[in-house]
Amino acid sequence: MIFKHATHSILFASLLLASATHSDSHAKRTTKKMSAAKVRKVALTSDTLGEFANFTQWKEVAAFIDEMVALHDFDRTELELMFKKVHYVEATIQLIKPAPPGRPKNWQAYRARFVEPVRINAGVAFWDAHAEALWRAEEQYGVPAEIIVGIIGVETVYGRNAGNFRVLDALTTLAFDYPHTPNRAARMEFFRRELEHTLLFARESDIDPFSLLGSYAGAVGWPQFMPGSIRQFAVDFDGDGKIDLRNSPVDAIGSVAHFLIEHGWKRGEPIAFPATVASTETSRAWEMFIGQSLEAKFTLNEIKAAGVTPSVEPPADLQFGLVDLQNGGEATEYWLGATNFFAITKYNRSFFYAMSVVDLGRAVRTARSR
Repeated sequence: MIFKHATHSILFASLLLASATHSDSHAKRTTKKMSAAKVRKVALTSDTLGEFANFTQWKEVAAFIDEMVALHDFDRTELELMFKKVHYVEATIQLIKPAPPGRPKNWQAYRARFVEPVRINAGVAFWDAHAEALWRAEEQYGVPAEIIVGIIGVETVYGRNAGNFRVLDALTTLAFDYPHTPNRAARMEFFRRELEHTLLFARESDIDPFSLLGSYAGAVGWPQFMPGSIRQFAVDFDGDGKIDLRNSPVDAIGSVAHFLIEHGWKRGEPIAFPATVASTETSRAWEMFIGQSLEAKFTLNEIKAAGVTPSVEPPADLQFGLVDLQNGGEATEYWLGATNFFAITKYNRSFFYAMSVVDLGRAVRTARSR
């Protein structure tokens, strides 16, 4: 038993194997959930597994253990034994570093990485296999199937790229040795809290925390939820009594929809409208709307008065934000983003990301209707 509140011991080897099997395989689930499945086992390589570091000798880790004992009644000895098994993963440090400055942003190049035949075809297969769950999520939460399909496709190519880092290794490395960047202190605090959520989620779910595999930043499963988001927003959408974002695409579907509705998604409202902006040097008042917070907070009349012209007339009673999609040396694309567009940016704080989700979902819907 790893934590003193767990009701029974779980063998690490068996759980690691279960977590390392591609979600589409689900060999022990029903045939209904298993159409067109393929088994994929995840191998822990030297890059993802890392190396021994004896984190228990780090004073910051000792303070974290004190905190977990005091705040959450964890067993100190068991936590110390656990951290002795945690590895330092240099690959997470290298992957988390910001890209060097230089290249200008290029929306079309970014889009091409996600709205392409492999993801579109995989999205059609995913939608066909889970049409009932997608319909149910749309009915319950008001989030269209194509948006859920778009997010899961962008995040992991429908479970293919869910990550094979041990979440405990990745989060511990980043929580206590984040790269030296201007926001280092804030990022270390963020990853400490995610490490805290990981241990709490493992205890609440009665699983071995070492069985959780994910991205180099600790995101888990088909939808790449951080542990804190799992605890707050993930749902048991397949009704099997547990939340399993790595092995249950149905749980992933419901959880994505629930996340969006909790972050402002409005049932039945539009997402975005293409627009043009005044281009003369004397009429660039619209620039005041660039770089504002990720929310729709301006009226249509305010935006129009500043020189922004929507290509299709949006509802006058909604609020918007001006979205700029830079194209390197080519002309920037402009859109009016409504509240639902900005709900997607809460999943990943990027205009490029949100529009890729929209475009991939639309492309999958179109391909599926042929």
